[in-house]
Amino acid sequence: MKKIFLGLAIVSMQLLLAQKVTGLQVEQQQKKEQPATISKEKINLYNANFLKFVSALQASDRKAIDALLSDKVKELVTDDVLEKVKEGIDPNKNLEILQAGYYTTMDGVNHPSIKYKYTGDAPKEVITTVFEDDGKILGVLPVKTDK
Repeated sequence: MKKIFLGLAIVSMQLLLAQKVTGLQVEQQQKKEQPATISKEKINLYNANFLKFVSALQASDRKAIDALLSDKVKELVTDDVLEKVKEGIDPNKNLEILQAGYYTTMDGVNHPSIKYKYTGDAPKEVITTVFEDDGKILGVLPVKTDK
């Protein structure tokens, strides 16, 4: 008899404590983010820093390269990484800005980004550069596309 009362008590407690959700409404609709634009002054700063980086990379000037890199990536960038980036950028061709915008990193933070292409070419080779707000370089990614 005690077992029956104990069982009924447990079942009735679960029924009494159960909550039913009714009339759920979303009060604020999620806003879609509109792509932000980067000011001309910032684009000029980022572009100048990238061109300095390319020149220092071609001259293998590690001190100048470190001055242009973000503190977040200085420790991660080895000579092998710099050599691969150097091989991905053709020093005999001029670069022009293809697109400027923002790049979202894996931690969810938006960083300014500029995509470059070689002057006069169709965008078969695109170089994406990600910056910090102060103009320091977070990443350079030379990529060949199949267009």
